[in-house]
Amino acid sequence: MATTTHNTKTDADLVAELRRRNPHAMADLYDRYGRIAYALILRIVRDTGIAEDLVQETFLRVWNRVPFFDPDKGSFGPWLLTIAHNRAIDHVRSVRTRQNTVAFDEADHPSLATDPKAFDNARRVRAAMRRLLPNHLRVIELAYFEGLSQLEVAERLGQPLGTVKSWVRMALHSLREELVPAATMS
Repeated sequence: MATTTHNTKTDADLVAELRRRNPHAMADLYDRYGRIAYALILRIVRDTGIAEDLVQETFLRVWNRVPFFDPDKGSFGPWLLTIAHNRAIDHVRSVRTRQNTVAFDEADHPSLATDPKAFDNARRVRAAMRRLLPNHLRVIELAYFEGLSQLEVAERLGQPLGTVKSWVRMALHSLREELVPAATMS
């Protein structure tokens, strides 16, 4: 994640300003994370209008919950993107509940952003995903992009729940090994 933009404010600076309820900080935050949050949400919901609405909801939620953000528990960018991901999954689950099915097409999502760091991060994640074992990749796709619980993944794949849990754990471990710099893991 990029921690600075053209105005040299760090994520920590933005968090401090957001906690002081500075609306200009929200604009800076949106400039930094809006496109990647949109791309993430669009990848899950597959509808541009809904994705735009969910991005707005994401940033409103960040505004309301920033006092509770704890930098000792993780970085701000991933925290914000987790909120975006959860908004998208909540939407998909609510649609699934109403319709009882959700159709996902196989179309590629638009490029993440023009920011070279965001593009590089997305490239690294895609490369790490390609290196997963096929069954590990499938459980991550079903859980993360389709919003299925591990029990639902097990049912969909016809596998025991314990097996699916092991696959998820191993897949996440592999991704963490590939994506988290060694210095931050200790």
